[in-house]
Amino acid sequence: MQVDISAELECPMGEAIAHAMTTRLLEFVAYPLVHFTPIEPRSWPATWAEGTYWVGVRILGLVPFGKQAIVISYPESADGFRLRDNGHSTLVKVWDHLISISAADGRTRYRDTVTIDAGVLTWPVWLFAQAFYRHRQRRWRQLAARGFRY
Repeated sequence: MQVDISAELECPMGEAIAHAMTTRLLEFVAYPLVHFTPIEPRSWPATWAEGTYWVGVRILGLVPFGKQAIVISYPESADGFRLRDNGHSTLVKVWDHLISISAADGRTRYRDTVTIDAGVLTWPVWLFAQAFYRHRQRRWRQLAARGFRY
């Protein structure tokens, strides 16, 4: 199943791209619904480099949801920027998240496209993802509107 949600941000495209590449932004936009704890490597890099990062996941900071791989790459884009997390875990076999950032009528368009496969749990995981990515985009819009003051 797929989640596809977009928002317009009140910031320059370059500024959105610079923040999308940081682990700090992930922690901010996921809060308080999901908390990630770095496992391997043991601490977050300041910016995402291509590669695999293993994290512990807690829902609402309390409910353990296992270990997940965040697999970062930067696919080419003719019209802007893309960051891909081709993630997976024991429970969720596919969590393929593509962030796209592009110019849109003098503004910046931010888009989350996520493909999910969790076997028999796909539908409930997809429902959670719908809420989670709407929450993330709300936090993105708030952060951009206040000049990325975390």
